[in-house]
Amino acid sequence: MSDESYIKLTLELAKKGAGNVSPNPLVGCVIIKNEKIIGAGYHEEYGGNHAEVNAINSARESVEGATLYVNLEPCSHFGKTPPCVDKIIESRIGKVVIGTLDMNPLVSGKGIKKLKAAGLEVSVGKLEKDCIELNKFFFKYITKNLPYVSLKAAQTLDGKIADFKGDSRWISSTLSRKHVHLLRSRYDAVLVGAGTIRTDNPRLTVRLMEGRNPKRIILNSKLNLSTKHRIFTDNGDKNLIVVTSRNNLSKKAKLKKLTDLGVTIIFAKENANGLINLKSALSELAKHQITSILVEGGSEVYSSFIKEKLYDNILLFIAPKFLGNGIPFANINESGILKNAEKFKSINVETYDSDLLVELSR
Repeated sequence: MSDESYIKLTLELAKKGAGNVSPNPLVGCVIIKNEKIIGAGYHEEYGGNHAEVNAINSARESVEGATLYVNLEPCSHFGKTPPCVDKIIESRIGKVVIGTLDMNPLVSGKGIKKLKAAGLEVSVGKLEKDCIELNKFFFKYITKNLPYVSLKAAQTLDGKIADFKGDSRWISSTLSRKHVHLLRSRYDAVLVGAGTIRTDNPRLTVRLMEGRNPKRIILNSKLNLSTKHRIFTDNGDKNLIVVTSRNNLSKKAKLKKLTDLGVTIIFAKENANGLINLKSALSELAKHQITSILVEGGSEVYSSFIKEKLYDNILLFIAPKFLGNGIPFANINESGILKNAEKFKSINVETYDSDLLVELSR
């Protein structure tokens, strides 16, 4: 097998940690000796052994002189666990093949330098684009101190996410909704505006697929949502976050009521319209180690993220329906002039039953 084939294998192993290792990256590792795989592992949970350590510990024979393949540069600093490069060097591995450099300033290039200084052969840049894509959440978080933001919506062919009464159940197919639940399990958090809570009374949990529930985030600038909605009453895991304006610090009774329900309250700046400053909110959420957010509504929230260029991609489930009078996905080009249209660098299309999933990346 080629180096690229083994790196592909590390990527598949790394994906097994999705939803469990954040804010750490997804990493997989295989060890090859005499053209046979003698060890393999991945980063399984935050705070646990890294992929390289798990692979070395799983080896069926001595790893001395073997080649270690890993999709991300091994760490060279002390964090929750000791440096992986030390374990690799101590194990007398002969060669290390790396998919991509780690963009973490604490690591970037330092792990490779240490391996080479110890006499190991090092090769870098195998399937680099794929390796970067796998850890796009982590890389944005570690370099910009902001979470990766995806806007997810189900809409009709004419761009409506709900009818004129606000009813959106169900625009998309059952298979599409199952995929949304899978997506939720892979993101650190899902986010909605207060209007979506009032209209849809959602749970924002993972029920149609296996996987862990994400944190739930509500933007509520006035701190005026009723706590009778089931997102509050079903907060048994204490993973609900309300982001509100710093002007509400004086609302002691409401704040206590929320905290008694296990809600984490995050205060952000206001913008000129008296609404939550999204850049401030994202910055505060990053301080809580939230590396990725799936935004699920509503139209005003989508519009704000797009207008302020605070999103990374859009995931649109498009159902084969025309609605006519309804609520649009977003109102972003108020001029109506073509040259002002939102533009995208890349597009990817998948099918789920009769629906299309269109992914648009900035």
